[in-house]
Amino acid sequence: NGVLAEVDLRGILRRVAEITILVELVLGVMLFLRLWTGGYENFTRSLYSGLFHSISAFNNAGISLYSDSLERFHGDPYLLMPMSAAFILGGFGFPIIIEVLRQIRGTGPVGQRSHRRGLARIDPKRWSLHAKITVTSTLALVVIGPVIFAILEWANPLTLGPLNIGEKFLASWFQGTTPRTAGFNTIDIGGLQEPTLLFVTTLMFIGAGPASTSGGIKVTTFAVLAVVSWAEVRGRHDVNAFGRRISRGVIRQAITVALLSGGLVVAGALVHDGTMDVTVTPALFEATSAFGAGGLST
Repeated sequence: NGVLAEVDLRGILRRVAEITILVELVLGVMLFLRLWTGGYENFTRSLYSGLFHSISAFNNAGISLYSDSLERFHGDPYLLMPMSAAFILGGFGFPIIIEVLRQIRGTGPVGQRSHRRGLARIDPKRWSLHAKITVTSTLALVVIGPVIFAILEWANPLTLGPLNIGEKFLASWFQGTTPRTAGFNTIDIGGLQEPTLLFVTTLMFIGAGPASTSGGIKVTTFAVLAVVSWAEVRGRHDVNAFGRRISRGVIRQAITVALLSGGLVVAGALVHDGTMDVTVTPALFEATSAFGAGGLST
């Protein structure tokens, strides 16, 4: 068993390295070509900037070489869409990516080979409960985030207001997906209205998937709490998700993580509010951004 565990661990580490290098190289080339052919930078600077931002995006670091983060690119979908795809992929977590890749290759833990090939082999019904919860929760937030952001900021003269329709949709997409994971910004965060700050704070607190390159309490913790609340409202004793029962141990862990994290964020916000000339909402925003490793600041 020890030998098998070591072999499996080495295989997992190798896959993590392969996935990371492949994604970052592909994204780096795409960003390099756009920065160079788009006239943003010269050849050398485009090459360095493309590689730097590809690593920063996939690893959800949120660090940019530009003083305004990515605000100067707010209307460029050829640069922002690949970056958003990279940090969303990184936010799923390596266990999810590896599980899907195994299914594509027909080498999943289920042990059932399919006559289908490639992407056609992807069958969500055969995914683990962890994968189902993570992917479903992530996709829901990826839809909800940009929609709510657009509704709240559509007419704000400090953010989306001056942009044309296409730029508004692109900025809403990027800024609605980046708070949970990446920390980049294409509009001035300091110009956000208070309801939007509270909404973005919530996204940063939730974060992305476990064993991913992001922070927060993780979407699985949030999903478990949501399922528990729904079961309690319906008067159910057992908590089920996708036909599987969630154990009491998992529920206790989710509640503990959420309460401890919430307490830490509130404590940080109180200190921030009491020592600096800021109101409660920005203080809570900054504390949550620090806790969730979001990197956004007002």
